[in-house]
Amino acid sequence: MATQAKRIIEDAVIRKDAGLGDKLLDRAFALAFKGLVYAQIWEDPVVDMEGLAIQPDSRVMCIASGSCNALSYLTANPAQVTAVDLNHAHVALGQLKIAAIKHLPNYERFHRFFAHADHKENSAVYKTMIAPHLDPVSRAYWEKRDMRGRRRISYFTKGIYRQGLLGNFIGLAHVFAKLYKIDLGKVLTASTLEEQREVFERELAPVFEKKFIRWLTDQPASLFGLGIPPAQFEHLAGDERMAEVLRRRLEKLACDFAVKDNYFAWQAFGRGYDRSEGAPLPPYLQRANWEAMKERIDRLDVTRANMVEWIGGRDGASMDRFVLLDAQDWMNNAQLDDLWGKITRASRPGARVLFRTAAEPSLLTGRLDESILGKWRYLEEQSADLTRRDRSSIYGGVHVYELV
Repeated sequence: MATQAKRIIEDAVIRKDAGLGDKLLDRAFALAFKGLVYAQIWEDPVVDMEGLAIQPDSRVMCIASGSCNALSYLTANPAQVTAVDLNHAHVALGQLKIAAIKHLPNYERFHRFFAHADHKENSAVYKTMIAPHLDPVSRAYWEKRDMRGRRRISYFTKGIYRQGLLGNFIGLAHVFAKLYKIDLGKVLTASTLEEQREVFERELAPVFEKKFIRWLTDQPASLFGLGIPPAQFEHLAGDERMAEVLRRRLEKLACDFAVKDNYFAWQAFGRGYDRSEGAPLPPYLQRANWEAMKERIDRLDVTRANMVEWIGGRDGASMDRFVLLDAQDWMNNAQLDDLWGKITRASRPGARVLFRTAAEPSLLTGRLDESILGKWRYLEEQSADLTRRDRSSIYGGVHVYELV
């Protein structure tokens, strides 16, 4: 399975028609993507649930990533959620969260483990309350040592959100900020949107004018930490310098949403969740949803699988909702046709597909076979509205299609 997963990741990332240099970059990204990438998923589940319009009989498929959204979809009360991922670390993280919801005694313990995620006692909590209920593969992942010799479960005693490819990338961004005498945390102390913008214009925006930062962000490998493969880098940059694109995305994150309501801003500028009373959190971590999570957790399955193959294995007209994240940015036209052909066959009437793109427009127009695309209606106005309100702010577009 490990060899097969490695091959599938490489098939998805490595461009067959690329030159040697680009192929080496693609292989480097595939290697980086094998470990823990996202301790927290970076797509807004509130926006997702609105776009998906989940119903009580809905059967939902999504890509797992950090499993935050797969868990949060349960608050919309669907019949079933299946989260698939090729990354064994992401699957192990999802299984850890499921076991914790099922077996931790109360919300407070769950909150300390996954929201704070840095208490020394979490090691003992894992050993006595969670580990006995984990499947052998997931348990082995958390109890094995990483390249630095640390047991992976110790991440929850040191701050899980500072770990993984993205956590390390954000940490490096904070190091560069300090070198330029910039305190990213100042954004989080602003009390109004006006103050947030003042901090951004004064503290953050100027760094994107620095020659070294402009050169660094022009290198595709510099954004591996965001989970952006070289092919997606080109879509994201378009005809602009990458520094300009990143400045706009960071501006939206820092200025368009009040920090008291945006946990993505806390992760970016504070490297963890706010700990004050009433702090913004993903829906699955909110106190108000604890009982619903306990009641519905058996409806979620997190499994290691190739998304396209998993969809192809479903019965005809058996699924209602699909969340593809930005996976299509990695695909060529033939792969898009294959994916959407399988989605169309597996979809019940009224099914919806939600995905994100690095660039602003939907990538399906002009690329997906018209005989397939013609069966779907693009919810253009809603897609534009969801894009505007996506608090994660790192994508160019959120897109929703409905089966005609």
